[in-house]
Amino acid sequence: MDAKPYAPADIFGTHVRYVVPLFQRPYVWNQKDQWQPLWDDVSALAERILEAPPGGYGVPPVPPHFLGAIVVDQQPNPTGFIAVRHIIDGQQRLTTLQLLLDAAQWVVEHYGNAADSHGLRVLVQNNPEIAQHPDQMFKVWPTDRDQAAFRAAMDNDTVVPAELSGSRIAQAHAFFIDAISDWAEVASDEDKVKARLSALVTALRTHLRLVVIDLEPGDNAQVIFETLNHRGTPLLAADLVKNLVFQIAQSNGLPMETLYTQYWRELDGDYWRQQVAQGRLFRPRIDVFLNHWLTMKLMREVPTDRIFTEFRDGLIVTQQPDLGSLLAELASDADVYRKMDLLPPASVEGRFQYRVIKAMDTAVVGPLLMWLLRWTEEDLPETQRHKALNALESWLVRRALCRLTSKDTNKLVLELLQELNYAGPAIAGNTVEAVLARQTAQSRFWPDDALVQQSLAEEPVYKLLTRPRLRMILEALEDATRGPLGEGQACPRNLTVEHVMPQSWKDYWGGDLVGDEIGALRRDRTVQTLGNLTLVNDKLNPSMSNRPWTAEQAEQCGLGKQGKRDYLLGHSQLKLNASLVTANPSAWTEHAIIDRTRALSTVLTSIWPCPATVAQPARPPSSKERSTAYAEEARPGHAGKYQALWRWLDDNSADEVRLTFDEVEQILGLPLPPSARDYQTHWKGYSGTALGRAIRDAGWRAVTVGLNEQRVVLQRDTSEGAEPIDELGSGGWSYTDDDVEAAKYIWAHLSDAARAVMRTLMDAAPERVVALELAEAHQIRGGILGVAGVLTWPARYSADVRRPLPVHYDEGAVGQGANYWMDVVTASVFNAAIG
Repeated sequence: MDAKPYAPADIFGTHVRYVVPLFQRPYVWNQKDQWQPLWDDVSALAERILEAPPGGYGVPPVPPHFLGAIVVDQQPNPTGFIAVRHIIDGQQRLTTLQLLLDAAQWVVEHYGNAADSHGLRVLVQNNPEIAQHPDQMFKVWPTDRDQAAFRAAMDNDTVVPAELSGSRIAQAHAFFIDAISDWAEVASDEDKVKARLSALVTALRTHLRLVVIDLEPGDNAQVIFETLNHRGTPLLAADLVKNLVFQIAQSNGLPMETLYTQYWRELDGDYWRQQVAQGRLFRPRIDVFLNHWLTMKLMREVPTDRIFTEFRDGLIVTQQPDLGSLLAELASDADVYRKMDLLPPASVEGRFQYRVIKAMDTAVVGPLLMWLLRWTEEDLPETQRHKALNALESWLVRRALCRLTSKDTNKLVLELLQELNYAGPAIAGNTVEAVLARQTAQSRFWPDDALVQQSLAEEPVYKLLTRPRLRMILEALEDATRGPLGEGQACPRNLTVEHVMPQSWKDYWGGDLVGDEIGALRRDRTVQTLGNLTLVNDKLNPSMSNRPWTAEQAEQCGLGKQGKRDYLLGHSQLKLNASLVTANPSAWTEHAIIDRTRALSTVLTSIWPCPATVAQPARPPSSKERSTAYAEEARPGHAGKYQALWRWLDDNSADEVRLTFDEVEQILGLPLPPSARDYQTHWKGYSGTALGRAIRDAGWRAVTVGLNEQRVVLQRDTSEGAEPIDELGSGGWSYTDDDVEAAKYIWAHLSDAARAVMRTLMDAAPERVVALELAEAHQIRGGILGVAGVLTWPARYSADVRRPLPVHYDEGAVGQGANYWMDVVTASVFNAAIG
């Protein structure tokens, strides 16, 4: 490899094309994280050029500004034609720089000097007279998905079509035109505008620097790509997989464009890059799919951080499959996976998807579901697929109702995949049911009717099941109550779980237990059991509140002429509520709750049946084993300063609450930190904010934080359609356990050189240390550039744990390199992490 710093005039000044291979990811940079910071740096550089005195003896020149590094690979081309280099790494940076240069050229052409305009035009366009195709005029050529938008944005004689105006490419170009026009003050004095634009052109042409790494014959582009991008960069695992597959296709002389168009183009769409919920975490859909697909293919567990490694080592290297066949299989299964979101809700498959994958949040069975859906009717009869799904759903729900651990489910799924591959798809249902029925281990057995009914008779399921799971159970009971003649109308989704006898029963329901402490404790537990729960819409829930059961009782308490029974009778259309009010016209008592629990338990065992011969463990699980195994897993606890808020939210039956900051303080019994009144991220974050962590651990999220109004809206997080919350925020590192753990993670992955530099900065905090001193002190090869390379690694691993960069920098003196430093808080956090 040959690495040298170059200015844009050197990089783009000749007849050259930097081509992004079609198998690389599309353009993903945005205004907040990249365009605005880049423009801030460039405009500041232009201001320094404007303010600099005339050059001469003793006058230091304006130092250059480094933009980072790119890796390119020279491609063979006939003599006399435009030189072509493939961009191995840095396509986002190089594409953005071209958009900035072209935007500047447009503004200068309209408001600046002709010579300056020409000076930029040669950096964005090759001579059309030597181009064999119109697209060869472009100095940078993006990947397939972005070509139309790039072509439109760079054509300054036409308006970008509406269908392309929303692309990141077009938005970046428009952003830079607006930013440059505002900075140049194009509406002011003409000479002033030309002077400012001339300084900008100088900055862009000669005062920016990119380290260009040219690969030499024998350099392995794929290994270099993985080294630069694996672990810690925003690249998806799918981007690395795609790069590997098409690098192999290229080296084997396969028709890359045909393979890409047929099998991978669809996977580069926005749908596959959307973030989807996985518990409390969010991951790109394409990576979730690849995770499940590899698990299904390899029939072994694939950790989320090893998707690319397992694809490369476990599939490509070990099995050496035919690449075309592998891509065809991958594309076919991706289509199956995408259609899983479109399954008819009333079908066995759609019901399984909703109940198990979404409501129960049991994504671990995803590989098995994909296996069952990938076969044709001829290979896997529908009756067998339904039998397999019904058996697995019953096994999962029954274990949840009995509060049995699900920690071994991932291994059982792998065992089922192995058994299915051995037995074949034709008898898949028989195979799944037989494997589940023979399990006897405490972590695997299929609970029989007696255990399910015994568990539900006495346990406070409202406290033990997550809200989406409990809601799904009640929805299933409603569907069963409607029966096959229910005109095909399923229970509405996302209703609110309501206590019939309220949790605060002492207000209007406790007259018979005055002075009876034992009876009160018994009732506290009974109101949380299945028989006391139902579903209502969110508008009805607050109206019902804690009011008594009958109209007469409500009137006696001064609450109007409607009791809770009247509200249910007049406003709810659920069969579940109709049977409830019909069977209990005058009172709702503990005995009624117990009777209803027993009746509903029987219905549940018919909704999710199990074979009569299902095996049971030699020793039934104890009550302690059940509660500790499942409750901790389903509803994580929380300890710390804000435990009172966590407990209040955990006990709350609503799906949305609106609180003033003062009301939050009343719940906490202590004042909020000042930062909670100044920054939204204090409520929305998880890492680094104890308040946000308490909210998220309770299964809620802050959807609106009004700093001016001093109010917060909290919603229960069902993990369905939830948007990922920015956990980085705008703040730095802080003295929290999460940040110390994050620092430990970063430190564990650093090279010796990076650790040595970090220690120097920690010891010097908050003083600045120049790059040249760091290079000499630690004998870093490459000097100033070597230090910059060493300090990219803390940045990469900071992205892993979603924390801000631990090291700050600014431009230093010429020949000295940048100044680097750490603030005192960050240095203290890292000192605590490494002891």
